[in-house]
Amino acid sequence: MIEKYSAALYIRLSKEDGGKVESDSIANQRALLRDFVSDKEDIAVYSEYIDAGYSGVNFERPQFRQMMEDMKAGWVNCVIVKDLSRFGRDYIEAGRLIQKIFPSACVRFIAVTDHFDSLTASYGETALMLPVKNFINDSYSRDISVKVRSQQKIKRENGEFIGAFCMYGYKKSERKKNMLVPDEYAAYIVQWIFHWKLEGYSNSAIAERLNRYGVLSPMEYKRLRGERYLTGFATGMWAQWSAVAVKRILANE
Repeated sequence: MIEKYSAALYIRLSKEDGGKVESDSIANQRALLRDFVSDKEDIAVYSEYIDAGYSGVNFERPQFRQMMEDMKAGWVNCVIVKDLSRFGRDYIEAGRLIQKIFPSACVRFIAVTDHFDSLTASYGETALMLPVKNFINDSYSRDISVKVRSQQKIKRENGEFIGAFCMYGYKKSERKKNMLVPDEYAAYIVQWIFHWKLEGYSNSAIAERLNRYGVLSPMEYKRLRGERYLTGFATGMWAQWSAVAVKRILANE
């Protein structure tokens, strides 16, 4: 009787992948994994777990954690990934999971394009191949990270703006995307904030006055401009001015 494995198809893609994005796209990984299991009589897919936009340098990823929970609950006893780099680039933790945690939980691990299957791998392959591959993946990730930070440092030193969203009062130049220029409307509000502060108003009083006048908070102004801006500071459906928001503007050089 063939032992049936309940498989988790784990898929990951992040910005660190650079030029590999097309080959490692979510759709490409899903198609490859589905094709791999299509003719495997001993494997049935339990679920797909997709972490899009999460780095491989650690395992603090929502879908990865969910997969591990399902594994602990007994729903999953086989994990399948496109390759070791999709699983993770932290070679120490990846090695611990593949060589210690999964075997102790009787979980089969398969990295398709690396031709690794823990069910058939010999001791030599497990002991030697995996750490080397994971070390290369970890080194690659660190190298990419260093290059990105270096490029960002050069841009900052040249006075270029590298953030995704501008501070309230500014906008990105239409001529040069890395240049900030005053946003006429928001800059006018900022000037009034400083004016009221110099007159002795507290941050809370300034926030109350702005809300009373119907001035859009920085978050709502971004939404009005069509920017897909998310923040953990929001406490309701409609974000209002707060003393914290006023302080942030007054303190930001």
